[in-house]
Amino acid sequence: MVKITTVQSKPYSDQKPGTSGLRKRVTVFQQNPHYAENFIQSVISVIEPAERQAATVVVGGDGRFFMKDAIQLIVQIAAANGIGHLVIGQDGIMSTPAVSCVIRQMKAVGGIILTASHNPGGPNGDFGIKYNISSGGPALEGITNKIFEISKTLQEYQICPELRVDLSKIGKQSFEVDTFKPFTVEIVDSVTAYAEMLRDIFNFAELKELLSGANHISVRLDAMHGVVGPYVKKIVCEELGAPAHSAVNCVPQEDFGGHHPDPNLTYAADLVNTMKGGEYDLGAAFDGDGDRNMVLGKNGFFVNPSDSVAVIAANINTIPYFQKTGVKGLARSMPTSGALDNVAKALQIQLYETPTGWKFFGNLMDAGKLSLCGEESFGTGSDHIREKDGLWAVLAWLSILATRKQSVEEIMKDHWQKFGRNFFTRYDYEEVNSDAANKMIADLETAMFDPSFIGKKLSSGDKTYEVAVSDNFAYTDPVDGSVSKNQGLRIIFSDGSRVIFRLSGTGSAGATIRLYIDSYEKDPKKIYQDPQVMLAPLVDIALTISQLQEKTGRTGPTVIT
Repeated sequence: MVKITTVQSKPYSDQKPGTSGLRKRVTVFQQNPHYAENFIQSVISVIEPAERQAATVVVGGDGRFFMKDAIQLIVQIAAANGIGHLVIGQDGIMSTPAVSCVIRQMKAVGGIILTASHNPGGPNGDFGIKYNISSGGPALEGITNKIFEISKTLQEYQICPELRVDLSKIGKQSFEVDTFKPFTVEIVDSVTAYAEMLRDIFNFAELKELLSGANHISVRLDAMHGVVGPYVKKIVCEELGAPAHSAVNCVPQEDFGGHHPDPNLTYAADLVNTMKGGEYDLGAAFDGDGDRNMVLGKNGFFVNPSDSVAVIAANINTIPYFQKTGVKGLARSMPTSGALDNVAKALQIQLYETPTGWKFFGNLMDAGKLSLCGEESFGTGSDHIREKDGLWAVLAWLSILATRKQSVEEIMKDHWQKFGRNFFTRYDYEEVNSDAANKMIADLETAMFDPSFIGKKLSSGDKTYEVAVSDNFAYTDPVDGSVSKNQGLRIIFSDGSRVIFRLSGTGSAGATIRLYIDSYEKDPKKIYQDPQVMLAPLVDIALTISQLQEKTGRTGPTVIT
């Protein structure tokens, strides 16, 4: 019989989950007494006591430092709170898309994901705990607010301190817990259910021919020592026949090999340089927890994430899943370029513009309004699950290559010829002093909301833009009528070009200021220009009106996309 202990604790005031759960430095979880336990208890407390005995909760993470310790705490606290059944990925490993898949497949009440996504790991890195609901998607604000309210008054938590689970052994382990019926922990292969789902979505025979047939292409997939490694190995190499050397950095590591597991041109520079050699036809990188992706063509041809979702939309019938379900709608986050809008207009499909955060897409999907969506932050997905899905996006691109028998670059250039091109760039200023960042945004908002700002002409070099719209983006959810305000400062010019400023809440230290620039061009003579050259006047205007450099002391961005 496993004993339940009640431990006295004190509440913390800083456990408010953001769009992606609670993220902090690892040291915050380790050095503050009961910090992790308090938050785990707060999460489990939102599951109704009457439902707990029959409930299944899925648990998995990206392999980062402190994950295994946190999983043992989740097991001990779940048992003490009467949860009947936990399903955990072998060795704790399960990608965020796979957790969403397993929640849906097992009709679980929810899932707990241990990840800080694309943020660095290791003892000095970041750690995160995120709760997903029964749809498989991130908890909506009503639930995250409830978790936060519980955490602010929590005086004690229940735990079974002697309970230990062997995470390496596939199968069921049962325990008799004091006052509750048996508690079952089921360790499952991390890949099996997810691979089964992908077989139903894509034409695996066609993909196998593309990757290992007589005229096969060569691919280079970089898991960046994150969670996707085992999935790429089993699905792309073993099942679809790509040579073993196609997949690199496939062993999940607690510190992601000392790297930043963020699939962009800065942090995936090794892949970019390899692709420039011309040996591979398609390259892709994935982030720590497997929900983000970056796609590259031969010779390092970069596919902007905003363009990536637009190309998948324009070629959506190459994917068998959509041949069966039809296309209900398309969506993008507000900062994402208007490339998807051009496809939606041409195909006469409803387009939704949402705030940043996958939960907004999930609401539309659950209401049967949305099939395909994407974010400029390297997230692409569909209604097969309720999270963005990095490997799914790469298999979607491979399906397009298999059908069209063209290179990535040819497909992209054909797309621009047909739909025009949205030149897009994003400047990230990471770990800026929070006070300076907040003041810069507040001062900018004051200037933007001055009535004289509308109609103002702003110039850089020989380019002049006239302000048509100036606002702080607000979204009314067409499903439940909920309103999300203050989602990003937007300046929209009379030619449709946009400048957007956002403070991001997914880092764990300081503030990240993100500047987005989007400008549409349909002149065939101009569509192949370098985005940085085409957008330089708008970048200059954005930096001038915001005084970003002067007010933050930053001379340049940390990352340019």
